[in-house]
Amino acid sequence: MSDQATFVTRLRASIGQSVVGLTSGSGPLIDYTSPPGDPGLFGPDAACWKVHSDFPSMMTGGISALLLQTLHPLALAGVWDHSTFRTDILGRLRRTATFVACTTYGNRADALALIERVKHIHSGVTGIAPDGRAYRASDPDLLTWVHVAEVSSFLNAYLRFKDPTFSNVDQDRYFDETATIARMLGARDVPTTRAAIEEYLEAMHPQLQASERTREVLNVLKRAPTPSIVMKPASRMLFSAGVDLLPEWAQQTLGLGSMKPARKIIANPGVKVVASVVRWGYTNTVSKRALKRVTTPTSTD
Repeated sequence: MSDQATFVTRLRASIGQSVVGLTSGSGPLIDYTSPPGDPGLFGPDAACWKVHSDFPSMMTGGISALLLQTLHPLALAGVWDHSTFRTDILGRLRRTATFVACTTYGNRADALALIERVKHIHSGVTGIAPDGRAYRASDPDLLTWVHVAEVSSFLNAYLRFKDPTFSNVDQDRYFDETATIARMLGARDVPTTRAAIEEYLEAMHPQLQASERTREVLNVLKRAPTPSIVMKPASRMLFSAGVDLLPEWAQQTLGLGSMKPARKIIANPGVKVVASVVRWGYTNTVSKRALKRVTTPTSTD
């Protein structure tokens, strides 16, 4: 093998390892390759299999989702009081990545077990927010907020950075599929179409605000460490692009509206370049491993 080919091979492996470092290491280890023939909760024809398969979109959407979620005082209080995000933001992102990957691509037993695990964790997340209101992570309305902030951000990122031609029908199908997981966690009145999602977000405006805590989350995300120096420039672009995915009103609430022109000129085109490199380097994806499991015939012995 030539020196150039060796360099390319090592670079590709380094990128792949960096991605794995961002998405694993917290929570249960999931085997996406077994048992043969198990389609999981959705199967490979599902819209969520397609949307959640693109790592750059999911990372950018995940940043946007976390910022949007923290505009809700009760959601932020739960994270602030019961999470180690200030000292372990990568752990927080990894746990979210594991949950989304397992419920999308894992076998049925593992997906259902992880949902029950998260419900058990939620049952212990209670407290009093700074404004004096009681909160609990198992609150059905709070679960709906966290879910909508998450899936709307994931899909917006997918449309911007992967497939802008993803049809309205498929977008509605995506929201309908992912609502199943939200309801299993205990959410209620979960919107299941693009139009319903937008109406829901508009209706939530009066309940949302930025505080010193919100700004601290913003700073933690800005300073988030990366598993390798290879990912450092990419992580900065992903953060800026994640901010730009937020609705205009959310950017203004966070005090980030003035930076929008710079994000449009630098961050978004930069993320598209980074995304191409990451997709080239990260070849052994969860979705590919899961597809191999689903299409492997079961034993007839």
